[in-house]
This record gives sequence, structure tokens and C-alpha cells, in this order.
Amino acid sequence: MHSLKLWLDRSPAAQAVMILALGTGLTALFRQGSHPLVWVVQGAFYTAVSVGFLAVQRRRAGRVTGKDPRGVADLTRRIRHREVPSDPGEREAMRRLVDDQLGKLERAGRWLPYWLGIAGLVVVGMLVLGAISGSPVFPAIFTVAVAAFCYAIFRMRRHTLALYRHMRSALEDPS
Repeated sequence: MHSLKLWLDRSPAAQAVMILALGTGLTALFRQGSHPLVWVVQGAFYTAVSVGFLAVQRRRAGRVTGKDPRGVADLTRRIRHREVPSDPGEREAMRRLVDDQLGKLERAGRWLPYWLGIAGLVVVGMLVLGAISGSPVFPAIFTVAVAAFCYAIFRMRRHTLALYRHMRSALEDPS
């Protein structure tokens, strides 16, 4: 399992295969009456968009750190495991990556109340439509799903901010 996770972490081709399989499977699940070729085409479209997005992120992280994509993947793995490199060059590259990611998270946090407000409006609208139509089951399930999703986003954000702040302080400490 460890080697599979490492392979998926380092290999864009492995990520593309995984996204294609998941995209095709989910399309087949939600469009059961369609031709299987439609499933594959939509899965390929999802894969192309996802891989393009990931490539832009990797290129940006590579410019920030001065490393190739494999080096950036290694740095992010080391950040997740809270490993501080002893090599000064690696420390500097990791510090730049941590500062960049932490800055992005903090800038995105300014928009969080607005996104939560929009999600709240959608939930209230669904509940009102459910009450008017006389079928409140789906809106209630939708409300619980949106609340669970928002809670998960808050937990991930808090954990990631704590991780990057810890790494920033560990990288600034000369010992």
C-alpha cells in the first residue's frame, strides 16, 4: 500500500489513470441509460481538466521552489510527515513552498464567509422548495450533506493551517 501511495504521489500518469477510472465509474453510475462510449468520453474529459489543473499547480510550485515536479512531490510528502531537512538548500526550498501554501490558504480564508453564505442560501432555498412541494426528505438529506461538507472543509483547513504554521516555525528555528 505504501508503494502505491508513493507511486500515486509522484506520478502524474498514475494520477491520470486513477482519475480516468473514477470519472468513468462515476459517470456510469449516474448515467446508466447512456452508451458506455459516453461514459469513457466524459471520464476522459474529466481527466483532461483535472490533469491540466494539476499540471498548472505543479508548475507554479516548481517555480516557487526551484525544483522539478518530483522534487516538489517529495517536499510535500516531507511536509505532511513534518520532516525538516538538514540540507540548507532543501530547507530554503521547503520554506518557500510552506510560505507560498500558507499565503494561499490565508488569502482564501477571506472568501470563506461568502462561500458559506452562498451555501446557506442554497440550503434555505432547497428547504423552502421542499416545504412548498410537500417533499422535505431530499432537502433534509441535502442540508445534512452540505453541513457535513462544510464541517469537513473547516477541519481540513484548520489541520492544514496548523501543519503549515508548525513547519514554518520549525524551518525558521536554526537548530
